[in-house]
Amino acid sequence: MKVKELMTKKVLVLKPNNTFEEAAKLFIENGIDGAPVVDKDGKLISIITKTDLMKAILNKWKMNERIETLGPKKVTTINGEMNLEDVLKYKVSRLPIIDKNNKIIGIITQTDLINNLVEKITKKYRDLKNTKLSLMELDSVIECSYDGIYITDGEGNTIKVNNAYERITGLKKEAVLGRNMRELELEGFISQSATLLVLKNGETTTIQQEFNTGVKVLVSSNPIFDKSGKIIMVVTNVRDVTQLYELKEQLQRNKEITRKYVSEIEEMRTQLLNTSEIVAEDHRTIEIIQLANRIAKVDTTILMLGETGAGKDQIAKHIHKVSKRSKKQFIKVNCGAIPTSLIESEFFGYEKGAFTGANKEGKIGLFELASGGTIFLDEVGELPMDMQVKLLRVLQEMEVVRIGGTKSIKIDVRVLAATNRDLEEMIKKKQFREDLYYRLNVVPLYIPPLRERKQDIFPLINFFLTQLNKKYNFNKVFASDALNCLYEYNWPGNVRELKNIVERVVIMSEDDKIKRLDLPKNIIGSNGMVVTLNTFEEGINLKETLDSIEGKLIKKAYDKYGNVRAAAKSLGIDPSTFVRKRQKYINNIDAQYKT
Repeated sequence: MKVKELMTKKVLVLKPNNTFEEAAKLFIENGIDGAPVVDKDGKLISIITKTDLMKAILNKWKMNERIETLGPKKVTTINGEMNLEDVLKYKVSRLPIIDKNNKIIGIITQTDLINNLVEKITKKYRDLKNTKLSLMELDSVIECSYDGIYITDGEGNTIKVNNAYERITGLKKEAVLGRNMRELELEGFISQSATLLVLKNGETTTIQQEFNTGVKVLVSSNPIFDKSGKIIMVVTNVRDVTQLYELKEQLQRNKEITRKYVSEIEEMRTQLLNTSEIVAEDHRTIEIIQLANRIAKVDTTILMLGETGAGKDQIAKHIHKVSKRSKKQFIKVNCGAIPTSLIESEFFGYEKGAFTGANKEGKIGLFELASGGTIFLDEVGELPMDMQVKLLRVLQEMEVVRIGGTKSIKIDVRVLAATNRDLEEMIKKKQFREDLYYRLNVVPLYIPPLRERKQDIFPLINFFLTQLNKKYNFNKVFASDALNCLYEYNWPGNVRELKNIVERVVIMSEDDKIKRLDLPKNIIGSNGMVVTLNTFEEGINLKETLDSIEGKLIKKAYDKYGNVRAAAKSLGIDPSTFVRKRQKYINNIDAQYKT
């Protein structure tokens, strides 16, 4: 049949000089998913396809082989003109490529082989949950998946691989499309095939898979069944777990490092807290001890600042204990507790007969006594101005002169000082010498109040409780409500107040379990008992009431005037009495509990 007759039979004919690409476009526009292209002698010279599925099918065919060896045996050999009856007989769709002389120089052909395969695969897709998506739409959905997707037919032949699979595994589509999973497993492309396990067991299978590219993945293969229960397809989801394994290994390394650091920190804490008088759990307290350990190695003067009862004296003892002077004397001097008339003789001593009432043998001063060791001047802000001048000279010259004596005595002593006063404000008010302040404040060390280092409260309670149980042969514990109340309290008296409260409730509580109601009223939030001359209630204890009033007056006087002498004068008592009473109420425990 001539070309014109082909055209009348609706056989697609190209215009002269059309290229293979234009022919392919026309062919695809007419509903053909893919087809081989042969020359006029019937040899395969190209493949037209727009889908991975057709590419997987047609890529098995070899170039330059005659078309009758590639498709059905009854395909007509191409020799110039086309026999249309044979084309229709064998259901071969062909598109001739004609030159300008109307001679057929090539043919694009699609045989029953391709048609049957396309129909078969298309039917499988249609059977998937009765989806109404077209193949192109379904293909787009698969390609949009972030995880890799690998699809085989019911015999394990690869029919679809998305781009994510290539990205994750490092394998190219061309290397696996159209190939059976048994071949890929045998050739070492994959360590093990989950698809083959599904085909064997008939159920969803998840395994770890490793590729020849070195990538490790987690694959989960799911079977797709037809109406008769036969597996027609296996869909595999692939997720890269290489990073997860790396993160797991890194986490394990971090855990080991953490355990090592925790062990080192605990060892460091044991070394830091080498005195049973210091309990430290809060990070601020530990930092203070670390700093104290560093400055303890040199003989510099240290000025400790902080509220009353915060633990300045304990830090001073710790510094002495870890210093090179630890085997020598540690002398603590409460500067506010010594009467003014006796300060100089207590500090520097006196010669025999120096004044009326003096010891006949004379007396060595505290600075001489501490020579070779450490002297701790607590409440140094209470020193009168004339003693400040004499103390400054001692610190500068490191020598003392006894009262009544003329000879200077060399001393070797380290000076630690502490105060709860604002010395800089006192300097402005001409109550403290500026030169002495700078002499003492070589290394300042601030001790925060207990309310600023809350993590120390429970360990301190346990420490004091253990000591008291051992001392009094008790077996007492704090209930959780009592502990919570103690934790929330503001602790104006700091560690000293905490210690005394613990001792009080341990002694006074009737049961072994100390409950919230066993705590003092000011701790649990009560305003306390108010007594006036116009009221009287049964059960009022006169001694406790008087002690409460006296303690409040002493505290208010000290808060107002800021020093012992002025506060004592305002209450009409001498400084030594004031110091004694103030210490009693700061400790907040009756004398009967100390016996």
